[in-house]
Amino acid sequence: MAVLPIYNMLALPDCNIYFKNDFYTKLVGREPSIDDKVTIIIQKNNITREDFDSDSFYPIGLSGIITEVNTNGFMIIHTRARVNIEEVTVYHDKSIDISISKRSDIDDVDKEKLARTIKKIKSSLSKYAENFQWAAATRAYIAQWTSLSEIATAMSPWIMNSNEERYAILAEDSLSKRNEMLEKLIFENIEMTRIDIEAKDAQEADYQKIYRESAIKKQMEYLQKELDDMHPEEVSDIRRLEIQLAQSPMNETARKEAMKLLNRVKQEGQTSQESGMLLDYLDFLIGLPWKKQKAKKISLDDARKILDRDHYGLKKTKRRIIEQIAVMNLKKQQSGSIICFVGAPGTGKTSIASSIAKALKREYLRVSLGGVRDEADIRGHRRTYIGSMPGRIIDGISKAGVSNPVMVLDEIDKLSVSYNGDPAAALLEVLDPEQNNTFTDHYLNVPFDLSDVLFICTANSLDNIPEPLLNRMEVIQFNGYTPIEKFQIARKHLIPKALKEVGIRSRNLEISDDALNAIISDYTREAGVRGLKKRIDTLCRSVAVKIVEGNGKSLKVEPESLRDLLDMSPIPHDIVDEKTAPGVVTGLAWTQAGGEILFIETLLTAGKGNVTITGQLGDVMKESAQIAISLVKSMFPTRAAVFDKSDLHIHVPDGATPKDGPSAGITLTVALASLIKQKSVDPHICMTGEVSLEGKIKPIGGLPEKLMAAQRAGCTKAFIPIDNEDDLKDVADEVKDALTIVPVSTVSEVLKATGIGAPRRRS
Repeated sequence: MAVLPIYNMLALPDCNIYFKNDFYTKLVGREPSIDDKVTIIIQKNNITREDFDSDSFYPIGLSGIITEVNTNGFMIIHTRARVNIEEVTVYHDKSIDISISKRSDIDDVDKEKLARTIKKIKSSLSKYAENFQWAAATRAYIAQWTSLSEIATAMSPWIMNSNEERYAILAEDSLSKRNEMLEKLIFENIEMTRIDIEAKDAQEADYQKIYRESAIKKQMEYLQKELDDMHPEEVSDIRRLEIQLAQSPMNETARKEAMKLLNRVKQEGQTSQESGMLLDYLDFLIGLPWKKQKAKKISLDDARKILDRDHYGLKKTKRRIIEQIAVMNLKKQQSGSIICFVGAPGTGKTSIASSIAKALKREYLRVSLGGVRDEADIRGHRRTYIGSMPGRIIDGISKAGVSNPVMVLDEIDKLSVSYNGDPAAALLEVLDPEQNNTFTDHYLNVPFDLSDVLFICTANSLDNIPEPLLNRMEVIQFNGYTPIEKFQIARKHLIPKALKEVGIRSRNLEISDDALNAIISDYTREAGVRGLKKRIDTLCRSVAVKIVEGNGKSLKVEPESLRDLLDMSPIPHDIVDEKTAPGVVTGLAWTQAGGEILFIETLLTAGKGNVTITGQLGDVMKESAQIAISLVKSMFPTRAAVFDKSDLHIHVPDGATPKDGPSAGITLTVALASLIKQKSVDPHICMTGEVSLEGKIKPIGGLPEKLMAAQRAGCTKAFIPIDNEDDLKDVADEVKDALTIVPVSTVSEVLKATGIGAPRRRS
């Protein structure tokens, strides 16, 4: 008797099972013949014949007989009863020998119920078969079935249950329970098959929809391309961006981002919510000047002519610019170090940057940073936010249309810090030559090369610029203009420009030298020429009225007519007196508007040693006053008792103006020494310098502006710290000619030179 092992096949009594002839031949060793008896045993695992052993099979099998052997390679085995597998022997050649015994069923079937169940199942299968093209043949095949076992065995190849679940049905002795198990198995698999087919149909429908949509889009793209080629002036937005993207020299990172977003717009269509934002972004990205400009050699002579034509004076600044151009010519690079122009308002910091652009033959771009307190103003807003936009740097590059403009970052000292971040910190990457070749704006989200941009920063003061940012820049100081320089600037630039703006010909208006000098000295109070420009503009407008009214075709402006033409009174300037009382000394101060003289007044009154300081002095000047008091007490010990018996009042006139800084230390010390010695100091003598408790004079800043103020106020001698002696090269010659400048290192030298007398203790 042949033994046939099977796996994952539902085999039940009184059913027909199909086997391959060659499978039988391989296992039994001979060709199948009709009426051959076989025993079907169930494998526990899906293993090959070479791995068979006595424990590889379940203890219940089926007996059967071969009823048909077809020429098409299949045979039919009709199963009979279940059998117990008593013993299994697997030989070395992997042939199998078994001993079996009959296993009886428990016949507890309700035949009427079973008949109804079979009818219901056959009906369900017939309806299910209608979904297929072989429905008629299938219904005829189903009609022949008379038992649940036949139905389940026929469905075996499509049943999704496991091998263990199939064997559990065979192992059930109760026919009623076995039929219940078969009923559940059949209906479950019918539903699972139906759901699987429905899911496949739905999936196929979705695929068909996607394929159809894709085909329609491709057809639309093809037709749109044809239309665009026929009417280039009416090209669609997406097609235009495709063409521009193909021609753009942008880097690969930017190109990948642009392609990704362009494909996204194509897939979602222009009616999607994001399409407008994405198209705007792509338009901006592609429109950026990605192409690097070729370095050009700039003529130094031409550059000098442009700078001299547009600006008078500023020799140091012009020399530094010529140096920059020479370095760029030698290195064949577009940019160089970052320059920061620092000086009072109206000294030409921003306007000379425009001249630099002309000299370099490059685009000029100005970015105002005054009041900026949001980091996004520099780095841009991320595109996840509504209303996002690029930062001022990238936006300026886009407007300039070139990758190498001269970009002026105006008023960099006016940056503020807020909860939105620190814009000064964001500028670190912009101004760092080691980083700005891959600057990433949050809006762009791709790197952009800023290394060819020539950055020029402007500031009124260095005090508010963070140290890390300041370290990236080369500072060039813009000193205030002298009266002679202002006169020349007015003649060569301000007056011709003002006449042109109001439509007056130069022959119709003559401003005498005395009148112009009077405007400079009496009607302006600044280090720059901004106020001077306003006065000249006012003067020209007033003259324009007179010319139109017919009072004269031509006018000459003299000093006595300025009061009416300018419609203002002369500005009062601090002028030194011819004589002052003891305790009053002339000092020098620096302000953002330039230099000013500063009168330090001291007075002793009856009291108990109290000290009063007035004049809106800052903490630094108050500290200087305390140092001066202590220093004078130590230098004149015999007179120090007067400070304990009297109240001291220190006052700096013009109390409405805040004042601070360390440079008044020497002036305070000399004023107190003059007070207690009761010796007057010549008011034409001025001084500036920080003082220490040892009596040493420390260096200060703003020396050119301070000496200019001294000359304007009528001073004849100025004491300065010896450490500032090198700064005299930045002082105008006319100022140095008008003043006797004395560098000093100690307070004692100043006291001797002013006639107060040397202190007893060597300072």
